[in-house]
Amino acid sequence: MPSLIKELIEYNKNFVSSKKHDDFRTSKLPDRKLAVVTCMDTRLTELLPAALGVKNGDIKLIKTAGGVVSHPFGSVMRSLLICIYTMGTEEIAIIGHHDCGMSSLDHNALARLMVTRGIPEKRLQRMEFYGIDFAKWLKGFDDVRESVLQSMHFVLNHPLVPEGIWVHGLLMHPTTGKLDLLATERTSGV
Repeated sequence: MPSLIKELIEYNKNFVSSKKHDDFRTSKLPDRKLAVVTCMDTRLTELLPAALGVKNGDIKLIKTAGGVVSHPFGSVMRSLLICIYTMGTEEIAIIGHHDCGMSSLDHNALARLMVTRGIPEKRLQRMEFYGIDFAKWLKGFDDVRESVLQSMHFVLNHPLVPEGIWVHGLLMHPTTGKLDLLATERTSGV
């Protein structure tokens, strides 16, 4: 077994036996009826909740590369719909951040890294067979503000999002936690 996972499992045994989990006890429903879509960037793991003043159980936190709602019927949008219909979510915040690794992501460079790690070139070319436009699927963004606004657009105009859901677009500084509100709109029930 790799040493990192061994270390994590050992820590977990201590965590459980010393009942440290009691500090995190909450229900599965968000107390604040807010779902947040944000980036998986490690700098935001503790900074974002602290900067928002939320604790465990307050919000639903959906993390993905770039904090992007990249497809109206992808997994992030599915998660948001589940939050709305089964968890009482009334507001959605899309929070991008400066210095994001998805800004100007080069899909060609990523493909070269895949080949270097042993993925055959032929397999990359086969993505089209599965209906995947590889360049589009791995495309990052040039402007984080535009990315946040595009994600808001997907949510605001989704045919399954009911009327009256507030959708907010914010931009965060990954060092200071400072938030800038880019836009707020309420769904009209397309």
